[in-house]
Amino acid sequence: MSELPPCPQCECPYTYEDGPLLICPECAHEWPAAAAADATPVWRDANGTELVDGDSVTVIKDLKVKGSSFVVKVGTKVKNIRLVEGDHDIDCRIEGVGAMQLKSEFVKKA
Repeated sequence: MSELPPCPQCECPYTYEDGPLLICPECAHEWPAAAAADATPVWRDANGTELVDGDSVTVIKDLKVKGSSFVVKVGTKVKNIRLVEGDHDIDCRIEGVGAMQLKSEFVKKA
């Protein structure tokens, strides 16, 4: 879970979320959580290294391809990834398989 920002009025570090708002328990100041959210999300691989569009990654676990008997083997290198928001956050093309989506937790930066 991401760390919430301190209150902009009293700098209290104990802010909490309540629906779309962030609330300070000390001064009762409320502000929209969207204003506090970082505009650019950060994707990380299994080792915690930051990933960016165009990186090459290596698969660290055998992955079954849904709807097929094919398995993406450990050590498969994937070039020129594209990062997207969602559960499967990497769009890529794997040789012999085609277009796929992967989870960043199952790859490491090459």
